[in-house]
Amino acid sequence: MIKRLIQEELKELLTHFPAIALVGPRQVGKTTLAHFVSKILPKDTLYIDLENPRDEAKLTDPVLFFESQEDKCIILDEIQRRKDLFPILRSMIDAKRVPARFILLGSASPELIRDTSESLAGRIYYKELTPFHFLEIEDNYSMEDHWLKGGFPNSLLNTTIKQSTQWRMSFIQTYIERDLPALGFNIGNKEAKRFVRMLAHLQGQLMNYQSLAKSLGISSPTAKKYVEFLEHAFLVRLLEPYHRNIGKRLVKSSKLYLRDSGLLHTLNDIDQYVDLLGHPLVGASWEAYVIEQIITVLPENYSYYFYRTQQGAELDFVIVKGGKPIFGIEIKFSVSPQLTRGNYVAMEDLGLTKIYVIIPNTERYLLKNNVEVLSLKDFLVEIQ
Repeated sequence: MIKRLIQEELKELLTHFPAIALVGPRQVGKTTLAHFVSKILPKDTLYIDLENPRDEAKLTDPVLFFESQEDKCIILDEIQRRKDLFPILRSMIDAKRVPARFILLGSASPELIRDTSESLAGRIYYKELTPFHFLEIEDNYSMEDHWLKGGFPNSLLNTTIKQSTQWRMSFIQTYIERDLPALGFNIGNKEAKRFVRMLAHLQGQLMNYQSLAKSLGISSPTAKKYVEFLEHAFLVRLLEPYHRNIGKRLVKSSKLYLRDSGLLHTLNDIDQYVDLLGHPLVGASWEAYVIEQIITVLPENYSYYFYRTQQGAELDFVIVKGGKPIFGIEIKFSVSPQLTRGNYVAMEDLGLTKIYVIIPNTERYLLKNNVEVLSLKDFLVEIQ
């Protein structure tokens, strides 16, 4: 098993919380990680797959079942399929509040499983498992391979590009035709495929819901609702503009990114690394890849934005803690990056003393006294 970045944190959480919810997209490794982490518990573990009819039959009377297994840690996989269990889980926890009673695995965010926040408030801790991070697989895979194939285990671990691409194509089809409808994304398969492909072509762009809606023949509020749904289903990330206490005319639209680079490339018919290098989307793909790698390694008390004013000041990525910008980052797919005047104006606007420029190669040097150019790996190691 490849050691995951959140592995040790999960072990610690299981010594405190009665219930842990491990959420993330399907096929990302939640079940494997849950089984591995559960082995350190001082109690037996029982695994229930809520997509398996035989397992689900055990929960015909869930109160009786949970009471009969109260000394075990029960892993409930695909918990979003049985929202009716959440009030019962609450009563079970309140009757016997001990650590690691339940591990819930879900392919949807807490926002899509709203009953958990209402029924298990104060009793549960949510943790997202992302696709493989580069620092988890760097001993066996190059960054170029990881970027091209993405981080889903079945995509990255496939021995050939052809097999990796075939898996991603199959995943996208299943995700659209089965997983999204099961989560409540109730539009036709044909429309859903078209919508997801359109988003893949908008990588790194400011969201214009009116234009998107017009292309699909739907209303702007509906288009926004669809995008936000896919955000909660872990497919896309909406990066908001930073605007706190800055008296300038700021861009107000979010920037959209498909989170997994491998899925992005498949949706844009990019199979080979050489094809990626020559594709118009290469810069936006690299930008999204860098952003996902950074967010994954930082603690949850950080916030993330981009900065752009109508006067031309901009930074690709701003990391904020306690309401204060602490890192300003430009992401360049270039071995000889140059900054614009707008980058320096943004630096002054945000009160930053330094800008980092992240590039795809391994060189590290000062472009100016307050501008450092470095690789993604060097930056990840530094901020960790």
